[in-house]
Amino acid sequence: MKFGLTPWRPSSASRWDPFDEMRHMQERLYNMFGDESSPSEMMDMDTLSPLVDIEEKDDKIVVTTDLPGVSKDDINIDIKNDRVWISANTHKESKEEQEGYLMRERTYSRFARAFNLPSSVDEDAASAKLEDGVLTITIPKAEIEEKHRIMIE
Repeated sequence: MKFGLTPWRPSSASRWDPFDEMRHMQERLYNMFGDESSPSEMMDMDTLSPLVDIEEKDDKIVVTTDLPGVSKDDINIDIKNDRVWISANTHKESKEEQEGYLMRERTYSRFARAFNLPSSVDEDAASAKLEDGVLTITIPKAEIEEKHRIMIE
């Protein structure tokens, strides 16, 4: 019997994923500071995290994300303390019958994303629209209050 070194070949299951590592690091940071808005509240391994575009304009912030195949009734958007949570659950079922065969396929998807906004916003004046699978959230910026100088007596 001959012994020797065998070259290591990574399988797809054991490959290092830098984005997965970043998610774990972010989770540890949230846990370290006791942040109640940790992504783990919303997401688990089966949750998809859609990419978002955040555009800051003079008077508003516009958030855009692709949610193909998701109806507006399945989407939840929450804004609190200049933080946005977007989540959606979809459930589709199709049934096909052919000569003695019956096939039923089910699809269940979860999407979730949470992020901080770059400016203070007027949460009550936010609006959203879903068009052709693209969700656009428009959030007006909060008005900046002028300083009030107090005179010393």
